[in-house]
Amino acid sequence: MKRILRYSVRGILVLLVVAAALAFWKRDEIRRLLAVNSLFRQEKIVNNFSHMDTMFLSRPLPIGSGPVSELAKGNPISLPDETTDWIRNRAVTGLVILKDGKIVAERYFQGTAPDDLRISWSVAKSYLSALFGILLAEGSIASLDDPVTKYAPLLKNSAYDGATIRNVLNMASGVEFDEDYLDYNSDINRMGRILALGGSMDDFAAGITDRSGPPGKTWKYVSIDTHVIGMVIRGAAGRPIPELMEEKLLIPMGLEKAPYYLTDGRGVAFVLGGLNMTTRDYARLGQMFLNNGRWNGRQIVPEQWVLESTRASAPTRPGKIGYGYQWWVPAGGAGGEFMARGIYGQYIYVNRPQAVVIAVNSADRNFREPGVADRNIAMFRLVANSL
Repeated sequence: MKRILRYSVRGILVLLVVAAALAFWKRDEIRRLLAVNSLFRQEKIVNNFSHMDTMFLSRPLPIGSGPVSELAKGNPISLPDETTDWIRNRAVTGLVILKDGKIVAERYFQGTAPDDLRISWSVAKSYLSALFGILLAEGSIASLDDPVTKYAPLLKNSAYDGATIRNVLNMASGVEFDEDYLDYNSDINRMGRILALGGSMDDFAAGITDRSGPPGKTWKYVSIDTHVIGMVIRGAAGRPIPELMEEKLLIPMGLEKAPYYLTDGRGVAFVLGGLNMTTRDYARLGQMFLNNGRWNGRQIVPEQWVLESTRASAPTRPGKIGYGYQWWVPAGGAGGEFMARGIYGQYIYVNRPQAVVIAVNSADRNFREPGVADRNIAMFRLVANSL
């Protein structure tokens, strides 16, 4: 009996040693997984959204030694009274408002600071769209109607086989993908765990085999579509997204602080939501698009692409919010109104008729409540029309 007990104790000790060794070996992955599980907690979300590189793999985006493009100060404005409750209820952390290209309001809340590098979430999709437009004009990509598998052959035999680049840019790929952030087992949350554990986003995308319908027929917002656009860009240019983004967009824009991308375990940029930069630098992209792609004395994004990508071309439901090539088009606008939008209240709102850009970063845990998105648009329009 004593011998059995002795062997049992030895076995347990061996298992404990093995478990400790595995925990040490996988300590970074475990830490990132724990970070994912606590990322949106009320007591942590504001700090987390300004320090994503402490929780995930990341890659800096150098912006060179050139001059910072000027964001001149305009005459300061008093915000409409309605914004006070809106800022509090929507947990706004950063707000920059431009009128005629000049800063007329800039506020930071909840202990954040102007130089915080804030997570973009899906606002990053619009940056990738801008990069895509540049490469399309340069001829790296032949046509929007090319199949995505022409440039990303890994996607052959996946749900993306047969979808065109235009379909995917429009979020009309026909791919079945569950975007429910509140469901632990949803596709979007499984993807988040792949990212945290150092897996491959390319393999994740190639492993999707279910379709909700034929490509191009129905609009359904699925974030993995944007990763596929990133695969197309990498396949066409033969270079990583960060290098292309630095060279063709960020350095020419003259940003004030070097941003960074979150990455997967193979160093591939999390292009669908992993860009981190200051609120002022988010506003710069909005102003460049208001200027039809011209910024800092040069045409950075082709004017034709700016106009096409911000037009409601996707097969969305009539009378509802529209979608272009990774840009949103609010319903009921007079034209020349579009925006980049990310979960938890990230926005770059552009109102060309009013010459207004509004960049907002938030930590809004109630962003999915009915009517919140419509009220945000109404607030942007109220501010724009008051200037």
